[in-house]
Amino acid sequence: MDFEWADYLWKLLPVFLVFLGVLSVVPIHVYLERKGAGYIQDRVGPNRVGLLGPDGLLEGLFGWRVTRQRILGGLIQPAADVIKLIGKEDFVPAKADKVLFTLAPMMALLPPLLSFVVVPVGADLNLGPIDESGHPVWLPLQVADLNIGILWVLSVASLSAYGLALGGWASNNKFSLLGGVRATAQMISYEIGMGLIVVCMAMHYQSLSLREMVGQQSHGVLQWGVFSQPLAFAIFVVCAFAENNRLPFDLPECEAELVGGFHTEYNSLKFGMFFQGEYIAMLAMGALIATLFLGGWHYPGYEALRAAAGDAFWANLGVTLLSLAAFGVKTVGFVLFQIWVRWTLPRFRYDQLMSIGWKGIVPLALLNVVVTVAMVLA
Repeated sequence: MDFEWADYLWKLLPVFLVFLGVLSVVPIHVYLERKGAGYIQDRVGPNRVGLLGPDGLLEGLFGWRVTRQRILGGLIQPAADVIKLIGKEDFVPAKADKVLFTLAPMMALLPPLLSFVVVPVGADLNLGPIDESGHPVWLPLQVADLNIGILWVLSVASLSAYGLALGGWASNNKFSLLGGVRATAQMISYEIGMGLIVVCMAMHYQSLSLREMVGQQSHGVLQWGVFSQPLAFAIFVVCAFAENNRLPFDLPECEAELVGGFHTEYNSLKFGMFFQGEYIAMLAMGALIATLFLGGWHYPGYEALRAAAGDAFWANLGVTLLSLAAFGVKTVGFVLFQIWVRWTLPRFRYDQLMSIGWKGIVPLALLNVVVTVAMVLA
């Protein structure tokens, strides 16, 4: 029985590590967006809530004035935002569907988290020969290596649109309902293009497993999907913006037209779940783009370092941490690109959004399917 419990805990360890890593990155992501928006708009951004100096955390809690200068001001602004949301009243409109109104934020938060189940975020860690047979024990940095991994991500990620649609309908608010309808129409329009690109990548790599796709890109930088499938990469990036409801495709929560869109009636932690779901979805799309097109966690010189590490635990730990860092740089790079685009480009009109999806993305994706088939059969 003890062995069974140990086996279960060992299998749960990657789940804990991956989900804890994702949730811990979200506050950093929020801080980067707010500071990046300030830099792009030629303003300061968050600069008050810090650890040291006037109005710092130490002075607020204990009355300690460590310095008269603000040091790292705004660094703990995400923590202040969480405290503010917790302190707000959890208000439910009188004529809202209370059950669906409560479930909708959870349905928007869970799908992006579940997308990380099949994403290999780093190289397996060699723990050394610690089992009874003397063979090395490997800790995979992937929760589940499904042979249909890319289909899992595509199907699970699309479920978040149901959370937005249900939130808009259950609020009994016309602006929220319009936001939910827009989210559904936008998801249908751009999910087709994204699905066709997934078909292209599956044919190109001859596999649906994300781990296998990363492995096939390990033979050099020129083997990365961004070089072998450049049109697919461009289409997928555009679809990722639409799937995440980010500018210039944030029509479901367009403040100028719909007040707050699908989350107009939400506040407190329910709004926080919508907010967190959006940022986790951005990370999930960044991770998927890194896996499909940028070599995943592979970096130049990985094989040589792994061979030199042998069975030494600390050397293998360093190699694995380098792979985590490589994957993180690629993922965060796309996240920063999304932040830059949001605070730079104007929003499309709704008719322009639909026109780009059906008259631009879908035909180009179909063309890429034809080209990929020709390349595979050649």
